[in-house]
Amino acid sequence: MDRRELLKMIASATGVAMVGMPAFVLGQAPVPQAASSFSADEVARLDEIAEAIIPRTDTPGAKDAGVGAFMARFVTDCYSAEDQAAFRAGLLDLDQRAGGKFMTMPPAERLQLLTGLDQEAGEQARRAWVASDGSGSKGGVHWFTMIKQLVLFSFFTSKVGATEVLRYDPVPGGYDGDLPYEPGTPAWATR
Repeated sequence: MDRRELLKMIASATGVAMVGMPAFVLGQAPVPQAASSFSADEVARLDEIAEAIIPRTDTPGAKDAGVGAFMARFVTDCYSAEDQAAFRAGLLDLDQRAGGKFMTMPPAERLQLLTGLDQEAGEQARRAWVASDGSGSKGGVHWFTMIKQLVLFSFFTSKVGATEVLRYDPVPGGYDGDLPYEPGTPAWATR
């Protein structure tokens, strides 16, 4: 699976095109800054959000892949100023919805809050697709969709995600059109 296929899967899973990808894919991202514009506390919060989306089970989770730091760097380097502002406003909204205590909430409560946000983001994406007058897309992409896309992208393109969760083959072999399928096996990845 190449990165373009992964991006298509992320877009179909979240219902919208991935924010920041034109700059990343076309190499038009700004020159990287010396450091991310996110604080260590914000990166830790991103890690906790990501871990709720891709938790550690019998395979590594999002924290094991360093997803929070990647997300902070990607937003800083590839998002437009408008998208960065929307992303940061979303993190503030998350804290407000959590009563200012997202980081101290029990995991079950975090998951419940994030599940509600995921449903809200999905509904916003559906409204944008069906709005005939275009009014459904004026709000742009929901900030939680941005986060979810970055979690999926950063995890499955990381070394941990590609080699310990997906089946990894650094040099894919020849074409086999009749490869037996075993239900429940993970997809393939190459780096």
